Amino acid sequence: MSDHAIDVQRVAELARLVLEPAEVERFEVELGACLEYIAVLQQVDTDRVEPTSHPLPQVTPFRSDVASAALPLERALENAPATDGESFLVPRVVG
Repeated sequence: MSDHAIDVQRVAELARLVLEPAEVERFEVELGACLEYIAVLQQVDTDRVEPTSHPLPQVTPFRSDVASAALPLERALENAPATDGESFLVPRVVG
């Protein structure tokens, strides 16, 4: 195990998980490796790096808001599991 100790059993209790002893050992190793990698990342000099919310520019494409013909009723209902010819039929969920 690394210098970074994780109480896997305590984390499992908080998450309401029941782990076998072999799983506890496996997760100790895996989570220890994660913490070792985080320690490596913490050594990187980021003083001159500007904070960003995303590494790449995000562009949300919008289409023009233009009125167009509605979908024909038959086409809208063609893949529905149940219809009455005018609307979708669904199971009742309210008493």
